[in-house]
Order: sequence, then C-alpha cells, then structure tokens
Amino acid sequence: MLAAVFVLLPALIGVGAYQLVYHVSDQPEYTPLMTARFADQLNEQEKALSELDQLSQEQFRALTLKLAQAQARLVRLDALGERLVEVADVGSDEFDFSTVPGLGGPESADEGTSYELPSFMEAVDQMAVTLERRERQLDILEDLLADKQIEDQTWLSGRPLTKGWMSSRFGRRSDPFTGRVAWHKGVDFAGKEGTPIVATGSGVVTFSGVKSGYGKLVEINHGNGITTRYGHAVELLVEPGEIVRTGDVIAKVGNSGRSTGPHVHYEVLKNGAQVNPQPYIYRARR
Repeated sequence: MLAAVFVLLPALIGVGAYQLVYHVSDQPEYTPLMTARFADQLNEQEKALSELDQLSQEQFRALTLKLAQAQARLVRLDALGERLVEVADVGSDEFDFSTVPGLGGPESADEGTSYELPSFMEAVDQMAVTLERRERQLDILEDLLADKQIEDQTWLSGRPLTKGWMSSRFGRRSDPFTGRVAWHKGVDFAGKEGTPIVATGSGVVTFSGVKSGYGKLVEINHGNGITTRYGHAVELLVEPGEIVRTGDVIAKVGNSGRSTGPHVHYEVLKNGAQVNPQPYIYRARR
C-alpha cells in the first residue's frame, strides 16, 4: 500500500503542475510594453474626442452665425417690404409685414402633451422657410409696383401745349380749306409759333419727320395699343427710337403741312384707329 502511494504521489504532483501551468499560461501577461500600447491608444482616443468636440463647436458657431444672418436678412426684407408697400400705394391689409400672420386649425388629438422648444436645426429651417415666403411676397410686390409704374408713366393726360387754347374739337366740322363737312380726327390747339409741344405720356418715338397733311409730325407709341400724334410743328426735337417721358418737350408749334396758322394737331389712336382725345385731355395726371 505504502509502495503504491509512493508511486502515485509523483504522478499526481505532475498532473497538478501541468494543469496549473496550463491555466496560468491562458492569461495575458501585462508587460510594460502592453501598458505603453494601452496608454497610446487612450491618448489617440482622447485626441480624436478633442478634435470632434472642436469641430462640433465650430459647426455650432457657424450655424449660429447663419441663423443671425438670416434673422438680420429677414428684418431688412420686412423693412424693404413696408417701404415698397408705401411707395406703391398698395393696401397695407394685403401686404402687412409688421404683424405676425394668423395661425389656427382644429384641435389636435395630442392635447395635454407638453410643448417642447424647437431644436436649433428646426429653428434654422423655420427661418429659411420664412425668408422664402418673404421673398415670394416681395417678388409679387415688385411685379405690382413695376406694373403700376409703367401704367402711371404711360397714362395719357393733359394737353400737348404748355400754353395755348383748343381751337377745334374732335368730330364733324367744316373743313377750313373747302368749307365742306368733314371728320376731324384729332383736336387742334392754337398757340404762338415756337411754343413747346410736350408728350402727354411716356413712350417710344416711332416717327419724327414730314408726313402728308400733317407737316412735321411726331408719333409716340405708349404701349397697350395707344399711340399719340403731334402735327404741324415748325421744329422736331426728338428722333425715332428715343424714349420720352410725360411732359418732355418733343417739338415746337408751327404751321407746316395743311394748316391755316400756328397750332398743334393732336391725335390719340387706339389699336390703330383715331379716338376722341378729349377724355384723355381732361383726366387727372398720375
């Protein structure tokens, strides 16, 4: 029995030593080299985190600046819009830039849910939408203002003479040369020779020269099918293609063409046909 113990004891000790060495060898060996590697990895992670934090701060500052610029732009647009409304004489109730637009709608089923402030990016997006809406309003207002300015500039009104009197009306009259009843296609204004003849509306000069019956004649196209003629001048002061404005001097009173004395023969044509100029003469200027 004792002999068996002496035989088994070395074997058991050997097996135990083998198992101990096997399990211990599975664990990593924390050498100074491994510690240094862990420290390097930690430093790299801290550096990356620092760079990410710096980048986030820069992006946040950039977004903050963008939002501030958008807000300033919105203020300028509102001020410009109010000024355009005032200049264009458009109803302020149609384009009111000083008040917050009305909001509403049916009550939501989510009643009771606590209100949360919009995120920073949502605020930027909302500001962009508001700016786009304001710019659309200003585009519409600009178109209305341009149309109104064109209409005001081409609006015919007043007499073609600065000084003078109406000597013959539009319609039937006795021809001053034959004495027969004839149709007078314009209105005559008598005045001293050399008296300035002025444009009764803005437009483009389409003719400036001598025309049979009219003598020296200026013709102006005012758009929308409206044309005016100024005949019997002694001197022409504009050229074809020239842009004139209401009140510009375009010629001087004379006695050229089929005329009995110094005067200006004034015609208004609508779509190529002569119409009575008197309604245009007596209406107020814009």
